Amino acid sequence: MGTGYKTNAVYGGRTGSRDKSDLKHRPAILIGTPGRIADHLRKQTFSTEKLTTLVLDEFDKSLEVGFEADMAEIMAALPKLRKKILTSASQRVQVPGFVRLRNPTSINYLEDGIPQLKVKTIISPEKDKLNTLVAALRHLGNQPGIVFCNFRESIQRVSDFLFDNKINHGCFHGEMEQRDRERTLIKFRNGTHQLIIATDLAARGIDIPEIKFIIHFHLPAKSHEFMHRNGRTARMNSEGTAYVLKWEHEALPAFINDPEVEVIKQGATPAASLWTTLYITGGRRDKISKGDIAGLFFKQGNLRKDQLGAIELKQDCAFVAVPQSIVEKLIPLVNNSKLKTKKVRVTVI
Repeated sequence: MGTGYKTNAVYGGRTGSRDKSDLKHRPAILIGTPGRIADHLRKQTFSTEKLTTLVLDEFDKSLEVGFEADMAEIMAALPKLRKKILTSASQRVQVPGFVRLRNPTSINYLEDGIPQLKVKTIISPEKDKLNTLVAALRHLGNQPGIVFCNFRESIQRVSDFLFDNKINHGCFHGEMEQRDRERTLIKFRNGTHQLIIATDLAARGIDIPEIKFIIHFHLPAKSHEFMHRNGRTARMNSEGTAYVLKWEHEALPAFINDPEVEVIKQGATPAASLWTTLYITGGRRDKISKGDIAGLFFKQGNLRKDQLGAIELKQDCAFVAVPQSIVEKLIPLVNNSKLKTKKVRVTVI
């Protein structure tokens, strides 16, 4: 966010040695999942003496059964806390006693904004809604969106059908490796993908740009899940639409109030992205900056400014979006080049 504060993230799917290396120089802000934070507290990887503020994002999720033991352990290990901030779009749980909230103040930002979300239904004449989904995506055209399914097995089936119909996309679900999930989001942010097929894992807590629509290929079982999915679009002051894909003989649950029907118009298959994503084997830890990477692609790669897309810099690697049409000529020019003191490899992901 460019705050100037040193920040590190710890979570499952990363090796403990990477965490240990990152935390050797203590960050001002540590971001992590309950399980991994609790593990580091057990191992006393860092001192808790100066930790005074704790933020529980999506607290209704992090305090529910499954995370409760980890969160109780974390709270007990942080004796110097002066401030606790609990944030979420919904409050489904009673805040447990171990959180030790005393005289809390509630701030409701929902009252400040004007809802920009539209909810509409798309009627499918077939119980198997795959053909209707393809028609809907052709109707919506080239704009970023997410299709939500209830099960990862469904995602594979939907994904195969979309690829068969030449609709490019990425997938996002809990059975994927953390690295692969991160790469799906990177490709979505830089325009390599315009579409993600996802489970409810993508309904909250992920870093994605503003999207124009979401489609409920399957409806969630509960109203708060419906709300969190819809919250991926129409964020802040932007407009967005949530489409409910509904078989014509299917009854909608009570938490969906008689939405307007969207009439599907025949459209062309959304064009494949002009961008592709390159992976670079060097990052912040190697003192490499975005300017260094841009310089490499401009000078050695002979790119024009309009041919260099988004650059994402991580601790130990980087990702760059470039036009797909020039990749074959570009990679030999920039691969095995030196950035700062490190020789880096450049490959397509």
